[in-house]
Amino acid sequence: MSMFLGIKSQCLFPFHIHFKNRPIEVLFPQTCFLKFRDGPRYRNYILAKAEDKARENSEPQIEELTTSSGTCDPLCSVDETSSQEFEATYQPKTDLLKAFAILAAAVTGTVAINQSWVAANQDIAMALLFGVGYMGIIFEESLAFNKSGVGLLMAVSLWVVRSIGAPSNDIALSQLSHATAEVSEIVFFLLGAMTIVEIVDAHQGFKLVTDNITTRKPTTLLWVVGFVTFFLSSILDNLTSTIVMVSLLRKLAPPSEYRKLLGAVVVIAANAGGAWTPIGDVTTTMLWIHGQISTIPTMKGLFLPSVVSLAVPLALLSLTSEVNGKGQNPAEVLASEQMAPRGQLVFAVGLGALVFVPVFKALTGLPPYMGMLLGLGVLWIITDAIHYGESERQRLKVPQALSRIDTQGALFFLGILLSVSSLEAAGILRELANYLDAHIPSSELIASSIGVVSAIIDNVPLVAATMGMYDLSSFPQDSEFWQLVAFCAGTGGSMLVIGSAAGVAFMGMEKVDFFWYMRKVSGFAFAGYAAGIAAYLAVYNLDISLPTALAQIPFLHGS
Repeated sequence: MSMFLGIKSQCLFPFHIHFKNRPIEVLFPQTCFLKFRDGPRYRNYILAKAEDKARENSEPQIEELTTSSGTCDPLCSVDETSSQEFEATYQPKTDLLKAFAILAAAVTGTVAINQSWVAANQDIAMALLFGVGYMGIIFEESLAFNKSGVGLLMAVSLWVVRSIGAPSNDIALSQLSHATAEVSEIVFFLLGAMTIVEIVDAHQGFKLVTDNITTRKPTTLLWVVGFVTFFLSSILDNLTSTIVMVSLLRKLAPPSEYRKLLGAVVVIAANAGGAWTPIGDVTTTMLWIHGQISTIPTMKGLFLPSVVSLAVPLALLSLTSEVNGKGQNPAEVLASEQMAPRGQLVFAVGLGALVFVPVFKALTGLPPYMGMLLGLGVLWIITDAIHYGESERQRLKVPQALSRIDTQGALFFLGILLSVSSLEAAGILRELANYLDAHIPSSELIASSIGVVSAIIDNVPLVAATMGMYDLSSFPQDSEFWQLVAFCAGTGGSMLVIGSAAGVAFMGMEKVDFFWYMRKVSGFAFAGYAAGIAAYLAVYNLDISLPTALAQIPFLHGS
């Protein structure tokens, strides 16, 4: 799931830490690198700076941010990078690019103020605004702008232009209300899902899965890790699955080329596993919420292609000398964290809440985010009850989890999706769709190209634009086109390490560079991507239908 791009900005960073069982918020000015491209490294840098600041302003003895066993939970189990090392290697960017970006934004804003020109040239004005805004997002590291802020500014600016160019203000307001309602469903869904996953992880619930991996044979371990990640990612998001599994790899194998290949397998498996279920990847979730795909046809149609897109790279990697060679010396499983009290209960409830969402939608007809909020509410009450009176375990409750989820990532989705919806309201995306239909008559080629581009550009705006370009009258629900878009957008990011949140997290945790991944893994990932598309087309053309007995189950029909 390419859920997030990077963020780097000058900000006043709040960090919550406990001193003698008392929560304290530390604020300090610092360059914030909250990004999935090298994200874990900079997260630990911020952690180190927060602890240093806390020691300066409070008592010398602080409570360790660990579990009861004294070891770190999976979300912070990456290698520590000291602030001194970071400050020594970080090179400040020149202000020239920043000044240029600000000047371009100012000129665009000045043009937008000229309402008569905007009214006559709405499409050009909106295309320019979107282009400038998206360039700011792509080059955020060089410009040192927070991509969430850029996305929100772009969204508001585009809707201002749309309100000027619309036939009437009432039409623009109606379109904005409709777009906001659709986008909010996705944002609420993501916030609920991220909070549930965070609560389960805080209780070390995923140990129930990872502790059952006991094999030490290199080739066998490669396949086991791949398919465990595959099914884990079909329920969780691919970022969390990657963090959990890469943390596990450190207990199964010493630092080596072999362990890097295992981590690359985790990336491929996490992206493949998220593509075949409505809740496994944010782009698949977007298509599901808006009605382009439904639950059972999607799972039935995309399961085999997703398996193929993983099995082909696994088979090819099994033939490499790093995996199949002699002299492997896998390490014994190290002593790991103890599960938090009632961790098994929290894991069962959290997993059940996620799996129940499609069932809730089918049974009630209500939007999926309502089912996700229902699950969050149940888990909230349960964690409050089981940890009642335990002041030392506040981090295991929902309020603390809400402070740890990626809220600014959700705001980025809000900005991007509102921006794309403004282009849809103005009819620009429909014009683009007509152009593509005239020059690329094959819908399969259009869908396949989305996956290739998503290896470079975040797949969320790509899929959002595709949804705006083609409606259900062009391609009906569960058509070949929509299912292929879901598959390609989910798995295409594996071809480059920067192409998905899973790849970027792996790059930061294992210190893998871009060119190593391209040289060692990209070819295998592309082979799996192409094989998956071929498998989907073969299965779809066979027109396999659900068995009669299954088709008659009420909650499987039209879910």
